[in-house]
Amino acid sequence: MRRRPKWGTSTRTRRDLGLLRAEPASKCPTTAATRATDCARGVWQTGAMTVSFVCRTESALNREQLFDLARSIDAHLDSQADAGERAVAGVTSGLIREGQEVTWRARHFGLPVRMTSRITSLEYPARFVDEQVRGPFQSFRHVHEFEATATGSIMTDRVEFTAPFGPLGRIAEKLVLRRYLERLIAVRGLYLAGQVPPAPPLNPGTAAV
Repeated sequence: MRRRPKWGTSTRTRRDLGLLRAEPASKCPTTAATRATDCARGVWQTGAMTVSFVCRTESALNREQLFDLARSIDAHLDSQADAGERAVAGVTSGLIREGQEVTWRARHFGLPVRMTSRITSLEYPARFVDEQVRGPFQSFRHVHEFEATATGSIMTDRVEFTAPFGPLGRIAEKLVLRRYLERLIAVRGLYLAGQVPPAPPLNPGTAAV
């Protein structure tokens, strides 16, 4: 049975060169599976509210193993079980590939949320990008980066989104949405970092689903 992440204390914060302004990290969960999760944020105004943040998670898994876990639909669903998240269309299990889409359904802030994302870029095992095609945000982009270390690997999540107007936009203006999403990404990263490595695909980067 897969273990669920446990909440712990906050870890150190690094400033990211891609951010206009870095703020103190929120409390990021930690487990024995990782040594640290670092979070930094940037916020700026462009008419609608655009927000970015970065989380880095260290893992004992090698880069290839962590890369495939990060694009595994099943591992993502396990990491977001508290939100009742489901994959309801597109690729609904296995490893998602470049150009493919998945539609997620979950409850956030007590409201049903449906979002379709597409893998717009994939460079195995260094980097892939998913972007919202349809959903609650004006725009949403998530860059996943992976680097090898002497003890395993580091996964860097770079998230940038523009909140819509209306109720969700007002929540974002109070910075609740940013903190909420940052927490989801941190939990997901720690969950993936502590998992048993998946079986290697027959053709890395283009594995069948």
